[in-house]
Amino acid sequence: MSANKKKLSQLAATAISGNDISSSCLYVSALAIVYSGQYAWIALLIVGAVLFLFRKIYGEVVGALPMNGGAYNALLNTTSKSMASLAATLTLLSYMATAVISANEAMHYAHILFDNLPIILSTIILLALFMGLAIIGIGESSKVAIFIFIFHIVSLIILSLFTCIYLFNNGFDVFTTNSNLPVKGGSVSIALFFGFSAAMLGISGFESSANFIEEQKKGVFPKTLRNMWIVVTVFNPLMAFLALSVIPIPEINQNQEALLSYMGNLSGGSWLSVLISIDAALVLSGAVLTSFIGVNGLVERMSLDRVLPPFLLKKNKRGSSYRISIGFFLLCISILLITNGELSALAGVYTIAFLSVMVLFGIGNILLKVKREKLARPEKSSWPLLIIAIIAIVVAIIGNIILNPPYLLVFFDYFIPSILVVGIMLNRTLILKVFLQIIKYVLSPFDNFLKKTNDEVLRQIDKINSQEFVYFTRDENIETLNNVMLYIRKNENTKKLKIVATLEDGKKASSRLKSDLKVLDREYPKIKIDFIELEDSFSPNLIKKLSKKWNIPVNFMFMASPGNDFQFKVEELGGVRLII
Repeated sequence: MSANKKKLSQLAATAISGNDISSSCLYVSALAIVYSGQYAWIALLIVGAVLFLFRKIYGEVVGALPMNGGAYNALLNTTSKSMASLAATLTLLSYMATAVISANEAMHYAHILFDNLPIILSTIILLALFMGLAIIGIGESSKVAIFIFIFHIVSLIILSLFTCIYLFNNGFDVFTTNSNLPVKGGSVSIALFFGFSAAMLGISGFESSANFIEEQKKGVFPKTLRNMWIVVTVFNPLMAFLALSVIPIPEINQNQEALLSYMGNLSGGSWLSVLISIDAALVLSGAVLTSFIGVNGLVERMSLDRVLPPFLLKKNKRGSSYRISIGFFLLCISILLITNGELSALAGVYTIAFLSVMVLFGIGNILLKVKREKLARPEKSSWPLLIIAIIAIVVAIIGNIILNPPYLLVFFDYFIPSILVVGIMLNRTLILKVFLQIIKYVLSPFDNFLKKTNDEVLRQIDKINSQEFVYFTRDENIETLNNVMLYIRKNENTKKLKIVATLEDGKKASSRLKSDLKVLDREYPKIKIDFIELEDSFSPNLIKKLSKKWNIPVNFMFMASPGNDFQFKVEELGGVRLII
């Protein structure tokens, strides 16, 4: 991020991350009641207590390492990149599930208001809209997020007030009746265990603020944690308590998909039901925006660390990594179309993924304490409460697996391909080396054949070039000798040439000839020139004798064209070639 880029205020940062976590009250209250009955509000208070512990954990880790990436950044600076990439993959899966489920559920609420609304098409349009907002920039996106967040909080306050007025007028008879019903699972502890496990879905989004901390003003991050904790701890148990106070549990089970809207209709009339439906559509849409912004911060960091391809870092004029937003949008659309809008399976991915991220964040806090003890941090979590927080999340994961065993298999269906992609990026050099070894192994028979062929060809070339040639000179000048060399280089394959001078008894070759031959030897380094002086007269017999002695065929012997006074006929020379 550039130093002069405008940072997010407390309200803007809280709104972006808070829309995701605060939207949970629309479904988590009913979910907790399904599994823990009349003790749902207590289970939700326990969730708030666990989240309070994670305020300290997130505050310490992100305060010490204030960079985008959340759990990925924490583990990257305390352990291996592989472990950090595991957390990043789980976070990406969580965001993917959040975006698709929230967008789809928002359109289901909108469908209550508009009967003819096509769910799948409108979901795609909604995802495209928030992709556009993310591409425009986080500053503009935050304005939309602030409006949605304020509208949502005001709507919940209005619903709470009207429900309290309804209770004041009608009493707590429904709550008493619900309290006297048989306990879910046969015991309070079992009811609270499963209710707590299911209700942990309500804190998804708490990790979002850590993924775009670099876009926040100094000191804003811990305030976002505090604000999100207040919203979850106040409204989630409150909505469950009010629902149990005015609606019999059998009716709650029948209307769990739009429980708050049903409660609004009961306590305030149809207008309040419509208001809550509008609020649900908006705040669930806000959760989609949270996903896009969180993914941008996380993937940017992963791309900078070369865990994901660097081409994702390409920015537009507004400084937004538009390729990340487009890629995430296409991924969400593919999941939506593959499931055809039946997203119950994705809920399993959603729950297990984000709970696993929270466990890894706790582990990151442990490693930070042990390995980076001297690193400055604004606050610290205590060891006992850190261990309790991690154990609580592990218990919630186990509870969710027990409640929905198939969800674990669905989770792995998405997790394994995702982690394979990241694993390939992390180990791409090793993979390329292995690939190279495989190629060498497969092609080694051909390689041996090619090597033998190459050696044989080179041997034949050497054999051809080893053939010697002879030129009989008559003390020619350098120009003539140079023409001889040019002829041989152009027409013959050889590296050796004997230049023979036949001299009468007592005579020697001229010093000029010897000097010229030295010049030619330097000029044609690839042809070795041997100068031979023979005290003999040039004749057919001499040619035959030299051919036999040097093992050079007569047709590989050259001479200049003879004059009229030459004593032999050309045919008597046995095939000596005339080249000049």
